[in-house]
Amino acid sequence: MLEEGDAAARGDGTPKLRMSAAGLHFPSLPSPKKRVFAYDPDEFEEFVKEWVPALNTCYVRVERHGGAGDHGVDVAAYLTPQAMEGEWHNYQCKHYGDALTWSKAAPEIRKLFKSVVQGHYTLPSRYIFAAPIIGRSLVKQLAKPSDTQARFLDELTSTKDPVITSLSPSEREAVEKLAHGTDFSMFEPVDMDEMLDLHRTTRHWADRFAQPLPPRPQIMKPPAEHTLMEARYVQKLLDAYREEWGDKADTLDRVAEHEDARDHLKSQREAFYSAESLRLFARDATPEGHFEAVADDIHSIVVEVARGRHASGLDRLQAVLVTASQVILTETILAKLVRPLDRKGVCHHLANEDRLTWCQGGKA
Repeated sequence: MLEEGDAAARGDGTPKLRMSAAGLHFPSLPSPKKRVFAYDPDEFEEFVKEWVPALNTCYVRVERHGGAGDHGVDVAAYLTPQAMEGEWHNYQCKHYGDALTWSKAAPEIRKLFKSVVQGHYTLPSRYIFAAPIIGRSLVKQLAKPSDTQARFLDELTSTKDPVITSLSPSEREAVEKLAHGTDFSMFEPVDMDEMLDLHRTTRHWADRFAQPLPPRPQIMKPPAEHTLMEARYVQKLLDAYREEWGDKADTLDRVAEHEDARDHLKSQREAFYSAESLRLFARDATPEGHFEAVADDIHSIVVEVARGRHASGLDRLQAVLVTASQVILTETILAKLVRPLDRKGVCHHLANEDRLTWCQGGKA
């Protein structure tokens, strides 16, 4: 039931039909807000865990604690490596069919003080109520910290909440003392629109809500000087060049004087950095593992080609690169943005990880 001044207006997440130009009806995806409304409590906590890091780049770690025995902590964000023994923030996730009100928030505050008194963790410096709908009366209540503290302490003396009634007299006194000494401005509400605006800036947005990824940035150009991260795949190319052209192209200095080897190395480095651009883009714009999934797809096919018999290491490399261009990638939000040059570069990333090689035991 809503308290006075609260209003809950929400959609049920059911897809609506819309008319196409051809006159056919097909379902449109529900909005992100409607999707979140339809989440169960576990999925809502996961959504909040994705959103929290965007609030504060100073968090050293964000963990989900929700479940039995969580002592009133759903998502914890730590500002120091000491975690709950240092400064930290508590995100309390409340996913109801109606608005979050004081009558639902107060028991969580009582649970917080009890858990601190019993030594489960130190008092967080911020306690944020995250819910699809925050009741207007709760917003007004928390906007007046001193009034909120007075109301809480008044209710604490007569509450029938087992969280408090189960305490020993000394523990109950400690809870009251802690509440007296706490600045209640630490308790804050955040509503769905605020959460979605920030979640939109995270790497989880496109995947969670089936939204298009932002445009890929310009492809990185290989630096003039070779970097440490190129060492392994470049050495494997030098092995192939040595096999093909002998001591005329067995070092980077000699490759620079050998037209065919120089042009080939330039092309492979461009491909490597194209794939590196894709990897960095995936790191920042998609959940963990999307670039790795592309690499695994390519590896699962080209590794069979690499294991075959070839006249030379360069022939093996060429066969692998041609095959990589034909691999059907698993459909993901990232796969649609993979370019042909990325595929070649992924092969060199795999070589960097010793998952591919061109000259095997001195033989092609």
